[in-house]
Amino acid sequence: MTRYFTEENSTEAVNARMGESADPRLVEVMTCLVKHLHAFAKEIHLTQEEWDFGIDFLTRTGQICSAERQEFILLSDVLGFSMLVDAINNRRPTGATENTVLGPFHVDNPPVRKMGENICLDGKGDSCLFEGRVLDLSGNPVNDARVDVWSDNADGFYDVQQLGIQPKWNNRGLFVTGEDGRYAFVGIKPVSYPIPDDGPVGKMLGKLHRHPYRPAHMHYVVTAPGYQKLVTHIFVRDDPYLESDAVFGVRKSLIASFELVKDGETQWHSPFDFVLTPISA
Repeated sequence: MTRYFTEENSTEAVNARMGESADPRLVEVMTCLVKHLHAFAKEIHLTQEEWDFGIDFLTRTGQICSAERQEFILLSDVLGFSMLVDAINNRRPTGATENTVLGPFHVDNPPVRKMGENICLDGKGDSCLFEGRVLDLSGNPVNDARVDVWSDNADGFYDVQQLGIQPKWNNRGLFVTGEDGRYAFVGIKPVSYPIPDDGPVGKMLGKLHRHPYRPAHMHYVVTAPGYQKLVTHIFVRDDPYLESDAVFGVRKSLIASFELVKDGETQWHSPFDFVLTPISA
């Protein structure tokens, strides 16, 4: 057993202190974390001043967190770590719709709306008909799928960001499919918007000369008995931020068609089918 800490044996010295009765998975995670953290410091020759700044950055990140704002999740997002964890835990078979990050603005228990209903309550933005089917891997319609949807408004804000300004449940709704697996609702063509960039994470992006914008997207959570939960977005095809999404949430398969409608009830039409993965897969 290594008794004393040196630069050369730092990883072994720290990991040797873990108790035999500790949870095995916790030991596995912490052993790996220590190994890579120490290797990082050695590879980059981290200075004391840089580490002091890092500690201050993490402190400020924690201090800005609240019930309405989670700066550490934002940090995870902009480093691509949230998407990596999501990808590792949501590997899907060929043909199934891909997952992406949930985002910070989901609200539980949205109102159940009638199929085809308009979820835009503030009257802003270009109207858009979203429709398609929820299918299984064989192309069969999925009955009783719950399609939870939400988006920003035309000004680039979610309703929970503007309490008292936007109507409650603006651009949100829950739709339940029938035997044909079809869903349909009217919303707006989403717009791109910046993630909150007035805190430590935003300042970090500025120092790295990275922009804070997310490409325009509609959020979906699709659930059905016997199928894996699908958390995803569809993205507006011509958005300028598709290849530089601040949180790395874009998957090529989720870039959707938004077709301009002439003489229709809405200005835009976005068809998209969701293919669910059975729990047994």
